[in-house]
Amino acid sequence: MPDTRKPRPASVQPYSGPAGGWGSLRSVESMLLKEERVATGNAVLLRQNKPEGYSCVSCSWAKPKVPYPFEYCENGAKATSWEITRKSIGTDFFERHTISELLKWSDYDLEKIGRLTHPMRLDRERDRWVPVAWEDAFREIGAELRGMDPKRTVFYSSGRASLETSYMYALFARLYGHNNLPDSSNMCHESTSVGLPLAIGAPVGTVQLEDFDKTACILSFGQNVGSNAPRMLHPLQSCAKRGVPVIVFNPLRERGWERFTNPQSPVEMLTRKETRIASQYHQLRAGGDIAAITGVSKALIEADDLAMAAGRAPLLDHAFIQQHTHGFDSYAAWCRAQEWSEIERWSGLTRQAMQDAASVYAAAPTAMGIYGMGLTQHKKGVDNVRMLVNLLLLRGNIGKPGAGILPVRGHSNVQGQRTVGISEKPELVPLDGLAVQYGFEPPRDTGMNTVEACEAIVEGRVQAFIGLGGNFVHAVPDTDRMEASWPTIRLTVQIATKLNRSHLINGQVAYLLPCLGRIEEDVQASGPQMVSCEDTMTHIHASWGKVAPASPHLLSEPAIVAGIAKSTLEPNPKVPWDDWVGDYSKVRDAIEASYPSVFKDYNKRVHEPGGFPRPLPARQRDWKTETGKANFLVPGGFRTDLETDLDDGEILQLVTLRSNDQFNTTIYGYEDRFRGISGTRQVVLMNRADAEARGLGEGDTVALATAVDDGIRRQVRGLQVVFYDIPRGAIGGYYPECNPLMPLWHYAEDSKVPAAKAIPVRVELEKRAVMAAE
Repeated sequence: MPDTRKPRPASVQPYSGPAGGWGSLRSVESMLLKEERVATGNAVLLRQNKPEGYSCVSCSWAKPKVPYPFEYCENGAKATSWEITRKSIGTDFFERHTISELLKWSDYDLEKIGRLTHPMRLDRERDRWVPVAWEDAFREIGAELRGMDPKRTVFYSSGRASLETSYMYALFARLYGHNNLPDSSNMCHESTSVGLPLAIGAPVGTVQLEDFDKTACILSFGQNVGSNAPRMLHPLQSCAKRGVPVIVFNPLRERGWERFTNPQSPVEMLTRKETRIASQYHQLRAGGDIAAITGVSKALIEADDLAMAAGRAPLLDHAFIQQHTHGFDSYAAWCRAQEWSEIERWSGLTRQAMQDAASVYAAAPTAMGIYGMGLTQHKKGVDNVRMLVNLLLLRGNIGKPGAGILPVRGHSNVQGQRTVGISEKPELVPLDGLAVQYGFEPPRDTGMNTVEACEAIVEGRVQAFIGLGGNFVHAVPDTDRMEASWPTIRLTVQIATKLNRSHLINGQVAYLLPCLGRIEEDVQASGPQMVSCEDTMTHIHASWGKVAPASPHLLSEPAIVAGIAKSTLEPNPKVPWDDWVGDYSKVRDAIEASYPSVFKDYNKRVHEPGGFPRPLPARQRDWKTETGKANFLVPGGFRTDLETDLDDGEILQLVTLRSNDQFNTTIYGYEDRFRGISGTRQVVLMNRADAEARGLGEGDTVALATAVDDGIRRQVRGLQVVFYDIPRGAIGGYYPECNPLMPLWHYAEDSKVPAAKAIPVRVELEKRAVMAAE
């Protein structure tokens, strides 16, 4: 049962330990204990990210050819224990609890009760989920879909579905008649997918794991390695130990970039030895990335001008620029023309800090640029990504060993599902080939992305929503408006392993379909099955389930997709749904036929240690752009988010954050160890000066209100003020709790990624907020 008492105040005790170390080990064992998997869980974890093992269900960090003995991180271990828990939800649970009652539970309480075990249908009159046979669920869902306009239906997918499932799901959507295939990438790295092709001719990063062994410099922007991709700390530690400078640009000081103790090393654990990771740490203004990169570029270009004039060796790679790039003169002229005073104002950094970064970068023969959603989730997120490319191109740092650009992806197969057709953009899918392969005419119109699907739901234009994993309603912006609009949908279907809030906000007709998790054994007609995933470095890996299923009533994701598809579509002899469900290798054969250049010898190569890489011409300096070269692209200016002036002291920029006790919308607990916050997630991190200027003290209870005038009042109440090392003008709050503050229209230009890293808000004392609401 959940704790229904009034939430206790946050406990704030600064954490002095490093990332990793004993804190990480204790956290993992505590999670295994809570999920009743201490002995067997540790044995299962030994197969995580290993050959003949399973791919982590958490982040998409690369799987090395020669893995560590313990090839998992704290967050990955939590995700595994969360999935293989011995706790489960029988049909009796839903007899005891109405949906209205469950809506009062927290996200953590909903998921911690265990695995879903039976397919369920909504009984609206009784306000309950009730059991339904799989055959009946498929037949009824199919009947609903057959009576609808396909263009008014949405097939969403989170990033955890395998390549096999994703391919089948995307094909089902197009056979049905639409390209409405939004996914979690629309909410995070779509700015990458839009920004990189024009710059380098590829929608993904160019770095390979072995490049960490060859690089001489690392630049990181807007990425929290300790919480979002902790296994990256292993190659970062190796780089730091051999003297590679690691230059970090991030508004908050995050422990993973500061210090690390390797849990894989008995010596480090026993001696508590720590490795310093960042050699420079620049706390730029939230949204100050374009200005900061301009400053580093300007310092580098002007130093090169002086060196060339004096007859010294140049700092820029002019041979590379001339042979492989287009637009350098325009970019260099733009950088030279920017005033240092404006660069400092918009970046929040001193000229000296940016020159120091430029000096180290200039001295390195190779360098990599790493970034996360701190770049992509801004209104100018696409420009942010292209600016980092500009910086790398100045010294020829794309397309050679030890160099390149590296977007750090989130969900474990979020990149892969786009590779096999999960995309609202028809130009990214081989529709002509699919038409021949399956004997149908695919839809050619552009479908809805995540924001557009939300807009259509608010406007009442969506008739059906199918969710392949995830917690869509709670993950998207404008949460309150989305929840209010959701019941207008005729049909909602959620495919899931655990209960979450999206399963309690339902359409008029609703189904909750429990599936096997990736870590569970999947036995079909031809025997045990493996699935495959693509990591953030474009390598395709095999994944074998290792534990017994949570319930005999579960079906695999491919079986569920096929079951709905067969009940919806007319039979097509070229689409062998039953054969695919019985033998996933046949799905992989179909994928290879659809994407021969990417998946050549798929069923053979997928078992290679370290996986096999997708071909990426930019790694060989083959630029698939209109100019035939990599392109320098000039930004429109320094303003990345706010329409108001920087000096408007009333408005602050809210940066949404994840704790190290969560992954995306999944909350594992209330211990944000690295930030020293425990007991609650209802906090707002404030610069002491910003708080005191508003008459606020640490521990005060406040509300945040969105500082826009569009006729809608958006507010989150009951937040406790915590003084924190965050730049003035910015505040921090947890995702997804702060999503109600983000308007649907507050997104990145061109990519429509929600601009969650700079939401304009006002801070109000709780009593003031209550009066304003009344």
